[in-house]
Amino acid sequence: MTPRKHEEIAESLTRDILAGQYRTGERLPSERDLASRFEANRGAVREAMKKLEQLGIANVQPGGARVAPLAEASLDVIGHMLAQGELPDEDLIEQILLVLQSLITLAAESAVHRSSDAQLAEIRAAVAPLLRDDLDRDGHAEARFALMSRIMDASGNLVCRIIARSLLLQLVPRMAPLERFTEINYDAHRAFALATWTRPSRRATSPRCAPRSPCHDSIARPPSRHSPRCVARTVSQQPR
Repeated sequence: MTPRKHEEIAESLTRDILAGQYRTGERLPSERDLASRFEANRGAVREAMKKLEQLGIANVQPGGARVAPLAEASLDVIGHMLAQGELPDEDLIEQILLVLQSLITLAAESAVHRSSDAQLAEIRAAVAPLLRDDLDRDGHAEARFALMSRIMDASGNLVCRIIARSLLLQLVPRMAPLERFTEINYDAHRAFALATWTRPSRRATSPRCAPRSPCHDSIARPPSRHSPRCVARTVSQQPR
C-alpha cells in the first residue's frame, strides 16, 4: 500500500532526525519548503509534524519545529530506530534485550507470590513444552512466548506488560535480517523453567532468589564487523 503523503513526509523526516542530519535543537524545514520538496499541501505537512511530535522527536511551535532530545522520545520511536540501516543497531538491540530480561524477571518474581492457584497451574502447563528435546525452532519460540504471556498475566503488573509488549512488537519484525546469526540457548530456558515453575509451592521461591530470565543469556558473535556482535536469542517470532 502506498503511504499517504503525510506518512511519507513523517517517515522521511524521522529517518533524517535519527540519522543525525538534524541535531537536537535545530530547526526543521519550514512548511513551505517541505510542501515543495514532497509536492504536498501544507495540511499534509502539518499532519506529518504532529506524528513527529507524537513520537517525541520534534517540538512544534507556531514559529516552526525543532528537533527534541532523543532521550525525551516516546517508546514508539524504538521501531524507527531499529529500522535505520540494513541491519538493526547492535547496541540498541543489546539495550532492548536487557530491559526485556529485567521486565520478565520482575514479572516472574511477582507472579510467584501474587498469582492464583489456577494461574500457577497455567504457568506450569506452559513450562512443559520447554522441557522437551524435540521442539524445532518455531515450536520453541511459540512455547517461550506462551510462557512469558502466562507469567506477565499472572504478575498483575499492567505497566510491565504494556512496556514489554510494546518493545517486542517493535523488535520482532526487525529480527529477520539477523536470523542467520541467531541461536537459542535451550539449556538456559530449561533451567529457568525448572528453577521456578516446577516447584510444588509458591513459598518455595523467594523474590530475592528467583532466577533471572534467560532473555539475554544466549548470544552469538557473527564474523563480520558490519553485523550485530551480540544478539540474545529469545526473540524470533511475533508474540500472539
